[in-house]
Amino acid sequence: MRIITYNVNGIRAALGKGFIDWVKSSEADVICIQETKARPEQIPTDLFNEAGYYAYWFSAQKKGYSGVGILTKKEPDNVVIGMGVEKYDNEGRVIRADYGDVSVMSVYHPSGTSGNVRQEFKMTWLDDFLIYSRKLKKERPNIIISGDFNICHKPIDIHDPIRNANNSGFLPEEREWIGKFIEDGFIDSFRYLNQEPHNYTWWSYRTAARTRNVGWRIDYHCVNKNLKDRVVKSYHNTDILGSDHCPVSVIIN
Repeated sequence: MRIITYNVNGIRAALGKGFIDWVKSSEADVICIQETKARPEQIPTDLFNEAGYYAYWFSAQKKGYSGVGILTKKEPDNVVIGMGVEKYDNEGRVIRADYGDVSVMSVYHPSGTSGNVRQEFKMTWLDDFLIYSRKLKKERPNIIISGDFNICHKPIDIHDPIRNANNSGFLPEEREWIGKFIEDGFIDSFRYLNQEPHNYTWWSYRTAARTRNVGWRIDYHCVNKNLKDRVVKSYHNTDILGSDHCPVSVIIN
């Protein structure tokens, strides 16, 4: 099972940059998408159907904002949208597909970069998401949570840990949270197999950051420990340039 997570930074913009051709060539069984920035009726789902994928979307109420989706070659047994918490579900941040006893979730954690109000919202979300994931694991123990976490876990995951120590996405309380989340029963599939530095998944559009590889690793496949021995490979598709993020792949037997 090849799962890819990709923050496309606007799916309509991505489609104008060859996204559908990449989907066809990806050989992915499941593609978890974040930041669609579109209502379902604005997304040409028939293009994905023609490419061999079922497509499921969960959009934010606010136009041009947030939104997640799942593309899948195999039709799921069940698709669940949202966390069941109105203030979060209004922002379209969680969608899950179930295949037998295995589940794949696409999640888009909030950013706190716009100011204190959103940072407070992010921290509340993180606390509630941890509670939610704990309950979910009892129901769906074989789960892969994939998406944009908007947090770098360790200094190795960011180009300048000292200068970014007080920036949202690398705050001590955020890093503590993701450490707690992983220790609660997951593995960070990329770091499980790769301890090399300078591996990032997001680069600012400013100052030629991607060309210089001045980035952050904020996109993850967090695999429940029940499945850790089935993780074969995890890697970043840094050659795909349609977004400020790159796709991240994991292969699971």
